[in-house]
Amino acid sequence: MNSNEMNKILEQHKIWLTSNGKNGCQIELAADLSYRKIIAADLRCAGLMDCNLSHAKLSYSNLKGAGLCFCNLINANLRYANLSHANMYRANLQSANLRGADLRGADLNTADLRGADLSNADLRGADLSNADLRGVNLRDVDLSCPNLNGTKLPESTFIILGQKYIISIYGDYVRASSCANTHYQNHLASEWRQFSKQDILDMDGEDSLKFYPRLLDIIDFYCGKGERPEWLKAQNNDL
Repeated sequence: MNSNEMNKILEQHKIWLTSNGKNGCQIELAADLSYRKIIAADLRCAGLMDCNLSHAKLSYSNLKGAGLCFCNLINANLRYANLSHANMYRANLQSANLRGADLRGADLNTADLRGADLSNADLRGADLSNADLRGVNLRDVDLSCPNLNGTKLPESTFIILGQKYIISIYGDYVRASSCANTHYQNHLASEWRQFSKQDILDMDGEDSLKFYPRLLDIIDFYCGKGERPEWLKAQNNDL
């Protein structure tokens, strides 16, 4: 498929979207679009099942509700793409760039994400059950909300439930999220051990201050034992 043919398909899809399906034609493709440059395109609800999109450049594109199941997206650039509620069941996303992508409510069941970059991605409500996330960059990702049933997580990644806050540990980074997701903090384990009393109070008031010793216990268990700040030692000695 050459560039002119692709542009015509995109134009017909745009007409279909703006006319609420009365005119134009919805994209329904199972084509080889590898290495294709489709940046910032409006591909909402596009049917791309079984497409070969390996190495394709789709950054900033709107793929909300798109059908991408079984797609080959190896090394695809989906940086800051809107993939909310997209169907990516069994998609191959190995080494894909999903940095900052909106994946809220996306179906990634059994998807292969090995080596992908998901840093700063929004995974709230996503279905990652049985997905393979080994070697994935999860920096600044909230893992408290996705469905992770049977998910293969990266090495040294843990999710601790049943506490005042949901604790996600990814390598040396420790994230504490409130159940309502109104407050969260993500810092290196070493940084958590150095905060002042006021730093902790500024996070979530008295709730975070009361939980802080328990959080340090969790960090010690999963990341190795470390020092407590002097103010906390003094406070414990006064009890």
